[in-house]
Amino acid sequence: MAGPVQSIERAAAILRLLAAGPRRLGLGEVAASLGLAKGTAHGILRTLQHVDFVEQDAATGKYQLGAALLHLGTSYLDVNELRSRSLNWADALAARSGESVRLGTPLEGRVLVVHHVFRPDDTFQTLDVGSLLPLHASSLGKVLLAYGAASLEPGQELQLESYTRHTLVTPEQLTRALAEVRELGWAAEIQEMSMGEAGLAAPIRGHGGLVVGAIGLSGPVERICDSQGHPRPSQITLIREASRAISRDLGATRW
Repeated sequence: MAGPVQSIERAAAILRLLAAGPRRLGLGEVAASLGLAKGTAHGILRTLQHVDFVEQDAATGKYQLGAALLHLGTSYLDVNELRSRSLNWADALAARSGESVRLGTPLEGRVLVVHHVFRPDDTFQTLDVGSLLPLHASSLGKVLLAYGAASLEPGQELQLESYTRHTLVTPEQLTRALAEVRELGWAAEIQEMSMGEAGLAAPIRGHGGLVVGAIGLSGPVERICDSQGHPRPSQITLIREASRAISRDLGATRW
């Protein structure tokens, strides 16, 4: 039988190294960590970058996992498992926040709602399970975009659909918003998909820290936000606690 292919083994080692670290790594760091010549490490990194498994920061020249690999990482997790692991935490979040809670995963350039907990009041509500939400105009979608778990359809980023006057419709607006999501660890939508409504969401991570979904709460803007239109810190805390709890149940050890 043929033995293992050395170049593939080395590529896998580089991907594991980038996945394990909390920061981007330079060429020299990658080569030294794996005992490779810089030329060899550079050739493998360039190939991985070509297929979008690795991304290089333009400013620093350092490397991190690419969006294509992160997207592939979500396929190991069955949606039913994600939903079953989230049920109790989603129920608790709805009870504590007083708002409706939805769980979302990426599907063909949209967000698929796989679980929905109603607000704990007597108002009329419609079940959203199976609904598809826009990535750029929903807090769930922004989380999935920000962490590479989902991507816009080809050409879609050039003509983002406007739902209200607050919808982010230019690539520049969306890029800034996604950078903020990564910095803060949560996303908000404030009257971007529906006037008078707001929502918050945070990432759900699986093994290796890969984002596999998002959990979000939504309700009237005056309950989600303060008088200045900023998300209430208490609601942010609740959504982040729920996302971390689900992530732990799914085997994530860091986020």
